[in-house]
Amino acid sequence: MTRMLMRFWRSNKSLIAFLALMVLFRSAVADWNVVPSGSMLPTIREGDRILVDKMAYDLRIPLTHIAIAHLHDPQRGDIVTIDSSAAHELIVKRLIGLPGDRIAMRDNVLYVNGVRADYQPMQQRSLPGDALSPGDYLRERFGSVSHVVRLSEIAPSPRRSFGPVTVPANAYLMLGDNRDDSADSRYFGFFPRNELMGRTRRVAYSLDPDHFYKPRFERFGAALDAQAARGG
Repeated sequence: MTRMLMRFWRSNKSLIAFLALMVLFRSAVADWNVVPSGSMLPTIREGDRILVDKMAYDLRIPLTHIAIAHLHDPQRGDIVTIDSSAAHELIVKRLIGLPGDRIAMRDNVLYVNGVRADYQPMQQRSLPGDALSPGDYLRERFGSVSHVVRLSEIAPSPRRSFGPVTVPANAYLMLGDNRDDSADSRYFGFFPRNELMGRTRRVAYSLDPDHFYKPRFERFGAALDAQAARGG
């Protein structure tokens, strides 16, 4: 057995070393994640494969959640991948509330520290799924943070109003851009800093699950918020 393993290693050591380095790279530096749901519509579409910067916030020991250095603080408006103990899965949401912020929502209108976000209607074409559940698209703006949100015309969320709540230290409040169809901090509570795995700003590539996984070439390499603003 030992001789067989040695022969296998000598014959395949380059491939084995490459695969090991790829695993370590994807664990600690950068990765791509499949998005299976529409909770971040219109910014992220079902079937998108998003690029994730694993070093956006922390440097971690590969294959663990142990941070050995804090590199940057998460910012309001970041799109974040979260390995959530409350949701029991890896999820993608937008960071809305920073530690110490007082956040409230009234009929899907966001308030941050008592200041109302501004909303402008979008000239957005419909997306897949809108025929069954029509949606309105609005540009939500708070300070320098600006992105598109989707509101359902026929099925508003029972949690379209909440708060005000104060975000505790070392935690963050996250919401999905598809405000009426997102399981986020309204259901799972605040997300601890150590559950934030990385930040995403671009689509790697996209396959349409409703059309036999046909490539959506227009989304390959697309900037997420810019793509949502165009309705792509």
